[in-house]
Amino acid sequence: MPRIENADSRDAEHWATLWAASLTELAVFALTPDGFISTWNPGAAAIYGYTSDEIIGKHASILLPDDLHEREEFESEFHRAHEKGSSVTEGWRKRKDGSVLWASIVTTALVDANGTLLGFAKLVRDESEKRKAHEAVIGSERRFRLLVDGVSDYAIFMLSPDGLVTNWNNGARRIKGYTAEEIIGSHFSRFYTPDDAAAGLPQRALEIAAREGRFESEGWRVRRDGTRFVAHVVVDAIRDDSGTLLGFAKITRDVTERREADKLLETAKAELFQAQKMEGIGKLTGGVAHDFNNVLQVLRGNLELLQSRCARDQWTMARLGNAIEAVERGATLASQLLAFGRRQALRPEPVNLGAMVRGADDLLRRALGETIEVETVVAAGLWNAFVDGHQLENVLLNLAINARDAMPDGGKLTLELANAMLDDSYVRSFSDVPAGQYVMLAVTDTGCGMSADVLEKAFDPFFTTKPEGQGTGLGLSMAYGFVKQSGGHIRIYSEPGHGTAVRIYLPRTSADARGAVTRLNAPAMGGTETVLVVEDDKTVQGTVIAMLADLGYNVLKADNADQAIAVLSSGVHVDLLFTDVVMPGTLKSPEMARTAVQIQPHLRVLFTSGYTQNAIFHGGRLDPGVELLSKPYSHKELAYKVRQILGREGQPAEVAADVHPANTSGVSDPLALEVLVVDDNEPTRDAVRELLLMLGHRPTTVPSAQAALDAVANASFSVLLTDVNLPDMSGIELANRVVLLHRDISVIFASGDCIPDDERNDFIWQALRKPYTLDQLQAALRKAAEDDV
Repeated sequence: MPRIENADSRDAEHWATLWAASLTELAVFALTPDGFISTWNPGAAAIYGYTSDEIIGKHASILLPDDLHEREEFESEFHRAHEKGSSVTEGWRKRKDGSVLWASIVTTALVDANGTLLGFAKLVRDESEKRKAHEAVIGSERRFRLLVDGVSDYAIFMLSPDGLVTNWNNGARRIKGYTAEEIIGSHFSRFYTPDDAAAGLPQRALEIAAREGRFESEGWRVRRDGTRFVAHVVVDAIRDDSGTLLGFAKITRDVTERREADKLLETAKAELFQAQKMEGIGKLTGGVAHDFNNVLQVLRGNLELLQSRCARDQWTMARLGNAIEAVERGATLASQLLAFGRRQALRPEPVNLGAMVRGADDLLRRALGETIEVETVVAAGLWNAFVDGHQLENVLLNLAINARDAMPDGGKLTLELANAMLDDSYVRSFSDVPAGQYVMLAVTDTGCGMSADVLEKAFDPFFTTKPEGQGTGLGLSMAYGFVKQSGGHIRIYSEPGHGTAVRIYLPRTSADARGAVTRLNAPAMGGTETVLVVEDDKTVQGTVIAMLADLGYNVLKADNADQAIAVLSSGVHVDLLFTDVVMPGTLKSPEMARTAVQIQPHLRVLFTSGYTQNAIFHGGRLDPGVELLSKPYSHKELAYKVRQILGREGQPAEVAADVHPANTSGVSDPLALEVLVVDDNEPTRDAVRELLLMLGHRPTTVPSAQAALDAVANASFSVLLTDVNLPDMSGIELANRVVLLHRDISVIFASGDCIPDDERNDFIWQALRKPYTLDQLQAALRKAAEDDV
């Protein structure tokens, strides 16, 4: 409203009333010089809530909230308006209902021509919504600043268009190490490595952000103390409404731990894939090795039997020797496959690795030759390792030979032994390596080394860099499988032109190491005990029987576990159960062995297999008390192991006249007897038949009493050897009927129970109490022959 001059109070008031009545968005009202409301327009009624009748005549202070500051400001409005003609201000005002509004207020003084104050005109606009929006912006900005300053995981700071730091949050201080006072005003390139700064990377980041609006990357950055970290960086360009570049907002996050975690995760995935791959191949190779070793066993057994017959034929002996060498190479290959697949039957024990390595020194020097220097370094206070020492010697020899091949012009091989601790941070990326104490064996050469590609595949089976025919590619994979099966860890460190180091970590044990086992080169020893061979492969079975018979043993056979139990239950005395681990049928070999020992408590058990399939070893170790002869084994190894199990020295094996000697008991029988064997159990009949053949007699076997009567009616027999319990009649009743037909026949009852003395028995008879020994059977037959004479 313009200042009103040259009018009396009535004209001014009338003019103001007409003008104000036309406004509805503004509160327009007049005040007397002492502050009482004299006019009130519709806009004022809408804003304040008072009608004109309610407000006119009231003092304007009714519109003020209960705030001393606002009342003081209200009084000053009038003074400024009177002195200067008008006053513009903003402040809180109160409505009729007690609510408040933010008002934009213009107060104009009304004077006449003489300068006499006639009153005041007020224009009031409700700016509450604008005030709320303004406060929201202020509050948001305040909260944003507090948030940015309180963030500690991110460095958030601003840059001028030329890259100078203009502000700095607490996260930036924590991550980069600078205080705001130290860094504001300096160029942000100081955070880059010298090489990156020299290459212009800071300026390139700003150029890309200015051109595209944002720049994002990861790279190395430098802290105040000179240490480096991996940073994830985002740079955003900031422009005004006209597009002018005002500067840059920069957010930096330390992702060093994340990158290390990602790297560990990738390593763990690779290790898991490798473990799963080797596990799958291990299962495959295990099954193949079982069948392969059976074939090798047949070949080796028969070749050695032939050698025992052709000792005077040098040409034949040479060829047989070549064939046996080929079998041994095949056996080594199968053994390496099983080692790689972690399917070896290990027998770990406390071992002093220092003594073991020193004991293998001569062997290593012979294998390496004179051009390679061997140095052994053993740390003081070396712990004992829990490992299969014999298999570890094979691994050491393989690694030494690999080192020799990597040094064709000579070099140095270092064997190092030391205590080692693999902590949590080291084993984090290995899924199958527990943290703890280990004994470390390092084999280091000065050879040609390996490239990264070769190193990545070094443990893969059949991978080799040697020319065709000069390596199987199983040496390192065999070492890997053995170490893993032993609960250890193995790593290769290599660089082309700088040699290779293979480090093996084996579990530590606090138990005392056992003394070294001396291997005696003694002749094969045989014996006269009875061995029950349980083997489902007929060819392998025949070969083993021939080898044992050649050593002088009495041999019985069974095709499966059920037949073996039947033989042992028949009463035949057996000294040794020699059984394959992997057998068909529901009754597995370990259960069969336990049952066998219950039937004949004196029985000794020896397992054999080319692949144990976890049946008699768990956790990579042979079960306690289990004896195993791995296929393929030699004639000498078989002889040594059998004598070791039976527990006493036997007699030197002699070349027999035939692979199935007619009499191995050492006692000469006066004549061969025709023996009728009656038993309803087929394996028992077969076992007794084999024993009778060994003793030089001629057995006929039948399954029932009726079949025995039919046989007696058609042929003549010297001896009736019958079980007492038969399905169609008792053995006693059968004997009475047979004697009626042949008065001169001798009767032998075989039973696990006492033989009842039937009053009808008017013939001479003998009893064999099951289980009976071969000597007891022979004695009964000898007496029968004497009675017949």
